[in-house]
Amino acid sequence: MLFKPEKLKIKDQRMKPFMDSEEIWSFIHNARPTKERVREIIAKSLDKQRLKLEETAILVQADDPELVEEIKQGAKILKEKVYGQRIVLFAPLYIGNMCINTCAYCGFKSTNKAISRITLSKEELVAQVKALEDAGQKRLILVYGEHPKYNAEFIAETVGIVYSVRSGPGEIRRVNINAAPMDIDGFRIIKDSKIGTYQIFQETYHEETYAKVHLGGIKRNFEWRLTSLDRAQEAGIDDVGIGALFGLYDWRFEVLGLVRHTNHFEAVYNVGPHTISFPRIQYASQLNIDKSHIVSDAEFTRLVAILRLAVPYTGLILTAREPSAVRDEILQFGVSQIDGGTNIEMGGYAKKENAEAQNIDLEQFQINDNRSLNQIMEELIQHEYIPSFCTSCYRRGRTGEHFMEFSVPGFIKRFCQPNALLTLAEYLEDYAPEGTREMGYRLIEKKLGEMDQDDFKQNLVEKLEQVKEGKRDLYF
Repeated sequence: MLFKPEKLKIKDQRMKPFMDSEEIWSFIHNARPTKERVREIIAKSLDKQRLKLEETAILVQADDPELVEEIKQGAKILKEKVYGQRIVLFAPLYIGNMCINTCAYCGFKSTNKAISRITLSKEELVAQVKALEDAGQKRLILVYGEHPKYNAEFIAETVGIVYSVRSGPGEIRRVNINAAPMDIDGFRIIKDSKIGTYQIFQETYHEETYAKVHLGGIKRNFEWRLTSLDRAQEAGIDDVGIGALFGLYDWRFEVLGLVRHTNHFEAVYNVGPHTISFPRIQYASQLNIDKSHIVSDAEFTRLVAILRLAVPYTGLILTAREPSAVRDEILQFGVSQIDGGTNIEMGGYAKKENAEAQNIDLEQFQINDNRSLNQIMEELIQHEYIPSFCTSCYRRGRTGEHFMEFSVPGFIKRFCQPNALLTLAEYLEDYAPEGTREMGYRLIEKKLGEMDQDDFKQNLVEKLEQVKEGKRDLYF
C-alpha cells in the first residue's frame, strides 16, 4: 500500500496540488504591519475567527517588539478562551526505523550505516507498551520509518497489539499514527484498526528546498506527500495532523504554508486538521543541512503565537525536541498538547538502566527534555495547568466535521476541562507519588471552586468520587 509511481495519477480534482510558493511570498512581501492593522487582526482572532493568508502574513512581518509582545499576549488570551488550562499528554513510541528514504535532516536516512536497524517484535512491542502504561500513559503516537515492511497491514496489526495490552490498571485508549503516505486502500485498512489521528508532516512547503533535502527514495515526490492526507480523508480518516520541520526554510513561509494547508482542508472537506506540529531541527546522526534557516528561540516563540492566532480551533503540538525552559515558556502561547516521559530510542521505554542516557545511533534525532512523565505532571500542576489524558471526543465520535461543530461554539473548554480533571484523578490514584497526589487534588479542588454551581458540576463531583472508589474511564 506504499507509493508506486504508476499510482501517482490523481483523478480527483480535490487532490490536486494546492501550494503556490509565489503566492505565499507575495503575501509576505506585500504585508504592511501597521500597529492598527496588527491589532485589528489580533482582535479578529480573539473573536475566534480563522485568519486569512494575508492577515497571517502581516503578523509574521510584524517585527516591532511592542507588536510581537501583543501577538504573544493575544495568543495567551485566545488559548485560555478556547482551551482553558488543560494540556493533553501523550508519548511517542517508535515501532521500526527501517527506511528507504535519504532525508538530509534525519538520522534514519537509508544511507546512514551507523544506525542500528530495528523493528520491534510483538514481544518487544508489548514490553514497551507495558512500561508506558506503568508510567501512567494513556495516549500514544506510533512512529514508523518509510519501508515496504511497514505497510498498512503491518501498521494495523501493531495498533491492535497496543490496544490489547493491559498492565495493572493501565490501558492505552488512543493510538495515533506518524507514518508514510498510503494510497486510499491502505488508509482504509489503517482506519479500520481504530486509530485516532493520522499525522504526516510535509517537512517544508517550499518545493525547491524540499528537493534539496530529500535526496532519495519515495519521499522525494513533493506532490505525493502534499496530497497524502487528502487520500486519508477520502478513505474516511477525518482526524489528521500536519506539520513543518522548522529550520529547513524561512520560518515565515512555513507558517503561511501550514495555514494554506489548513485552508485547503476546510475548503474541500469542511474541517481543518486536528493538530499542527512545528518541530525544530535538532542534532541527528549524520545531520547534513544548510543551517542558514535555523530558527532562534525568540523566533520560535513568536511563530507559535502566530499559529495560535491564525487557527484558533486547531490543536498545537510541542514535543520534547525542545528543552524544558523553552517548552515551559511556549505553553503559555497556544500549545494544547505535549509529550511527556519521552524516550525515542528503539526499545527504550522497557530499559531499566540508563533510561535517561541517549544513544543517538538508536534515535531519529536528539531530544532535549528528558523529564519523566511525573516530573512534567508536577510542573504543569504547579503552574495550574490541568494535565489531561482524555480520549472522549475520539471515542464519542467527535472527530472531523463533528469535532468542528462541537469545538467552534466554545465547548472545548466546558467539556474538555472536566474530562481532564477526571483523567488527572485517575493518574493521581493509580500512579502518582504522594507529593504529586496532594498537589493534584489541591488543583482539582481549586478548579471545582471556579465552576458554576449547577447539575453539570455536581455530576463531575460525583464522577470524581467514583474514580476514588476505583471506577475508571469516566467522561462526558
